[in-house]
Amino acid sequence: MYLDVRSDWLSYVDEIPRALVAANAVANLEALEQSLPHHHEKAQLLFTVRGVINCEVEDAVWIVPPQCAVWIPGGLPHTVFGSGEVECISLFIDPPESANLPSECCTIAVSSFLRQLLIRANALPELYDVNGPDGRIVDVIFDELAVAPVEDLRLPIPSDPRLKKLTDLLIAAPADHATVAEWASRIALSERSLSRMLAEEVGMSFGRWRRQLHIILALRQLSAGQTVQAVAMDLGYESASSFVTMFRKMVGKPPSRYLLERLVPAGHDHGGH
Repeated sequence: MYLDVRSDWLSYVDEIPRALVAANAVANLEALEQSLPHHHEKAQLLFTVRGVINCEVEDAVWIVPPQCAVWIPGGLPHTVFGSGEVECISLFIDPPESANLPSECCTIAVSSFLRQLLIRANALPELYDVNGPDGRIVDVIFDELAVAPVEDLRLPIPSDPRLKKLTDLLIAAPADHATVAEWASRIALSERSLSRMLAEEVGMSFGRWRRQLHIILALRQLSAGQTVQAVAMDLGYESASSFVTMFRKMVGKPPSRYLLERLVPAGHDHGGH
């Protein structure tokens, strides 16, 4: 079971002379413990079949709900951890430059067609024939990854210690209705200074940054089976409908539809969502 945490496996993976290397296992874990910060020369694609995977890089946390994948460029230090019961496929990729794959960490929406390709890729022999059917499957995977929609499931993590403390406070008490001025005072800043620092470090207002955090927390809870009503209450919304309105504005669709499309991927969604 190699998600990406064994250094001996990582060294071995980087030496395999193929554009795609499968971990040859579907990780099925009750809880994926957080790995130590590490990197590998090849890029990594982690596809979530079930549960939620979190990938943390220096300045952000990426959430990967079911039927999504996280793309981790080669050489980028990161840690990986799961929320609840996790099932995922891990592929290590060294694509040709012509593949036009992402240059930065991102969350990718996986169509049913790409999902089947990734499952097939997970069973590829280590030294597959690059000029045979297996090699052509890999080429199609690169074509599909190049056009797959990128989802905005990134929570920027500020580097300033006071803002990091604020992040911890918000995660610990997501339902707290304190004003921006009150949150600022808790970390010994003025409201103006807090707003300026957030704009500089994460490129968001306090309100948008907090809503993005709520999306991340909500997807973790909803993917674990909690109801929309329960999640709305946990996050401090007055009603389920007000939470759904926020979710739709941020993600583009209500949570029930968003999750349904991932838990029961449609057979005709080739080309993304």
